[in-house]
Amino acid sequence: MEKTPTGTSVGVDDPYEHATLCDHLTGEGTCRYAFEHPQHDPEFARERRADEFACPVVNDDAGPDWDWGDCPHFRATATNRECARCGLEAKPMQLDPDERPLLEEHHLSYADVGREVSHEITVYLCRWCHAKVHNSWARVTDDVNPDPEAIAAREERRSREQRELSFDTARERRSGDDEH
Repeated sequence: MEKTPTGTSVGVDDPYEHATLCDHLTGEGTCRYAFEHPQHDPEFARERRADEFACPVVNDDAGPDWDWGDCPHFRATATNRECARCGLEAKPMQLDPDERPLLEEHHLSYADVGREVSHEITVYLCRWCHAKVHNSWARVTDDVNPDPEAIAAREERRSREQRELSFDTARERRSGDDEH
């Protein structure tokens, strides 16, 4: 299993199996990175420009047959708001200063020592699954249910959100004042 630089598990054997589309890929199949940042890698930008910025991974006629791992600028960061391991969903809401989010971004790949190119591949894990993956042999692909503590925390936040969104008419507010 892949490891972090400190030696803890990331929960997968091959991060590219969990990678979605590249963050730099446009809907037309072109490489936004080569177009927007040619100064960062002029040779890469020239090659992409020669192929009208076509991404060589998704376009068969854009040069050599590439996989995501072949691209020096590949990046796939999580966008869905649920745990990749247990499926716990979290709705974004304002947190108290001492409160942690339910979901955390989990890196599946880290730069190899002595290697210039590093690909960022991330998924979201709830903080309970995140701890299990890093502190044990738990895998991101395990078929598990959300931890009871995770469900309780989500429901507490959902209840708080419902209270914040509740609407009291002026009559209800005035009648409540009369009782005090």
